[in-house]
Amino acid sequence: MKFSRTLLAGFFVVGLGGVAAAQTLDLNSLLPQGGGSVTGRIVQVAAVLTVLSLAPGLLVMVTSFTRFAVALSFLRSGVGLQSTPANLVLISLALFMTFFVMSPVFEKSWNEGLRPLMDNEISEKDAFAKIVMPFREFMLSQVRDKDLAMFEELARADLKSQDRTVTDLRVLVPAFMISELRRGFEIGFLIVLPFLVIDMIVSTLTMSMGMMMLPPSVIALPLKVLFFVLIDGWNMVIGSLIRSYG
Repeated sequence: MKFSRTLLAGFFVVGLGGVAAAQTLDLNSLLPQGGGSVTGRIVQVAAVLTVLSLAPGLLVMVTSFTRFAVALSFLRSGVGLQSTPANLVLISLALFMTFFVMSPVFEKSWNEGLRPLMDNEISEKDAFAKIVMPFREFMLSQVRDKDLAMFEELARADLKSQDRTVTDLRVLVPAFMISELRRGFEIGFLIVLPFLVIDMIVSTLTMSMGMMMLPPSVIALPLKVLFFVLIDGWNMVIGSLIRSYG
């Protein structure tokens, strides 16, 4: 009886060992043969991880997010609300507006560059050029000639180009960001101006009535909020920001 139990236990252990050996993952099969190809695969993985870590910064640099974020910040400051709407709300709104405006660019970049690369139809070099081209066209349509000329003048000789369609990204991206910041400040000034007028009127009235101890913001804040709601301010501001890329 003991011998049979020992024999069954032995078969059980051997069977488990065989299953475990069959399910063992061979890490060498995941990497191509040859030292150079292994190194290339490691470099590719490192490059992908680097791009993913820089994705938020890339979103800010080459899309319409900068203009939206600056204008919405001016709007909140103009109304006089320090924490309403919350930063999370404003950033989320700016992100969805960015996706709305940039959707044709994203789709073109996906269809012409990223998807063929994933299907192994084109090489990484060709894919990079096709992925970047829609963003390059978008930035060239929005950048100011003055800002682009300034960075081309400051750039090295090998970065300068006579053809704008092949402008180096190291020149185009900072010029585009400066143009977006300038445009965002222009829109922000137009947004803040009506609220500034309300502040001046309320301050003049309180001073003329002798209410020296009453802060004008106590009366101006509800008036500015009421004014913004009555003119359907969110619709006007968001619509104007999106149309600025038309």
